[in-house]
Amino acid sequence: MTQVSDSEIKALVSRIEVLEAEADIRRIQARYMFLCDTPIPEYGVQSDDERIDLIMDLYTEDAIWEGVGEYYDNQFGRAEGAAAIRKHFEGFWKKDQDPKLLLNVHYLTSEQIHVTGDTAEGQWVHCQPWIFSDGKALLRSSRLNNGFRKESDGKWRITRTRTENVFVAPLKEGWASDFPSQSMLLKP
Repeated sequence: MTQVSDSEIKALVSRIEVLEAEADIRRIQARYMFLCDTPIPEYGVQSDDERIDLIMDLYTEDAIWEGVGEYYDNQFGRAEGAAAIRKHFEGFWKKDQDPKLLLNVHYLTSEQIHVTGDTAEGQWVHCQPWIFSDGKALLRSSRLNNGFRKESDGKWRITRTRTENVFVAPLKEGWASDFPSQSMLLKP
């Protein structure tokens, strides 16, 4: 039987920690997108305030959420700290939104996650269709460059959401004929 050295065990533990961090970060990013979908697929969430609480659980207190580049600078701006990020989401899901957002689904691709100790960077491309109650619809694509940190409680959280527009394309009214008014995905 071959003897395994302490340095080999340490190297294996380090590699496992990176793989676990990547998996946690992948789940956090996917959960964030899932919670931003409309209608919200999280069973039992009755209000956008509850949705925002769940989203905020994914962020650090000192996090930054920003839209960058020619198109997103003016549309999204920059929110620094948990209170400002919460306000950003409260503005996005207004009670009296007109036209009402009927459908918004996030598709993630082109993932890259780079872990360095207790911090990480992740890049994705996402695409999302939007349908509004006035019949308008669009397809939007963005690049994401997000930061993450392992907090003292051992959980990874988002420290930075940075989104940059790739394109926005209007879609013809009625391009999607069937979509739910509420999600039943996670209903027991």
